[in-house]
Amino acid sequence: MASFNKVILVGNLTRDPDLRYTPKGTAIAKIGLAVNRVWTNEAGERKEEVTFVDVDIFGRTAENVGKYMRKGRPILIEGRLRLDQWDDKQTGQKKSRLGVVAETVQFLGSPGGGGAGEGEEGGSRRSASTSTPPSGESPEADASLEGDDVPF
Repeated sequence: MASFNKVILVGNLTRDPDLRYTPKGTAIAKIGLAVNRVWTNEAGERKEEVTFVDVDIFGRTAENVGKYMRKGRPILIEGRLRLDQWDDKQTGQKKSRLGVVAETVQFLGSPGGGGAGEGEEGGSRRSASTSTPPSGESPEADASLEGDDVPF
């Protein structure tokens, strides 16, 4: 059976990017993304739901995100879902977390402006793609990202 794993998210950063480097020199930016859903219920009341998503970005794209993005700025992420699983060192229980690994990142809004509530008109867009290293390995093969063993 064929599989397909693709995620497209537009939201605002919940914190400044956390940019680190693996021992082999691969850049990793970890960001939090808030994605809002607004709807009107049957009674005509406006409702809002916020989903918080952890996103990992690798390579040159991670460096650009660390350099140009800040808390509150809007961003578009294209990537894939990844399930991280690990054993909690304190309790010994198995833990898991569903997150996104970014493959393409597009900065939204104006370069010097804030994030939430900005329209697309007049704003600039920057785009960056995560590329696979020449060796053919995935960028995260260099990064041990399992729970408490994360290098940062």
